[in-house]
Amino acid sequence: LAGDADVQSVQIQSVSAGGEKFAPVVRKYAEKFGVDWVLVLAVMQQESRFDRNALSHKGAFGLMQIMPQTRLELEEKLGVDETLTPRNNIKAGIYHLKRLSRSFSSSSEEDQTRLTLAAYNAGLSRIFDAQDVAAHLGEDPRTWKAVRAALPLLSRRYYTLHQQVWAEGQPRAGYFTDWRQTTNYVDRIVENFGHYDVAIR
Repeated sequence: LAGDADVQSVQIQSVSAGGEKFAPVVRKYAEKFGVDWVLVLAVMQQESRFDRNALSHKGAFGLMQIMPQTRLELEEKLGVDETLTPRNNIKAGIYHLKRLSRSFSSSSEEDQTRLTLAAYNAGLSRIFDAQDVAAHLGEDPRTWKAVRAALPLLSRRYYTLHQQVWAEGQPRAGYFTDWRQTTNYVDRIVENFGHYDVAIR
């Protein structure tokens, strides 16, 4: 338990340092787009550890780790020439979070947050596929609990289920095997958000 407390202390110190540096920009665009600024910091911590030059093996770049294809779309939507600089990367990431959250407006606030985070990580189409499976199984697709349980069912081994859900016989976004990464991602951000909310708000 002491070890866990030490880790949490380091995490809080890390986000406090990162938050101090980027807080003005995060607050500005979080307020503009209606997103919780502390949640944005928790996402940023998970995505890039506040490294403005972070680059993933899939090509996601910057503080908010925006994928190349998404980056081009966001640049057009926001009317900016690039989303590589920290300010524009943060702006685009927050706008993207808000845009994703609108897809889950019928969910409770808690479920909406978790579904939005899952979509930010796995892609909105993946979460829609999981919602289709959840609905087919008689669960409430508006809840993170139902979607979380449905995500593993998007892998190829459940092809017979897919044939019952979709006329095409498979998930619209293709088979999905990284569901553990997505559920862990959501869990870590929600946990860190709780720590940061107490420490820095």
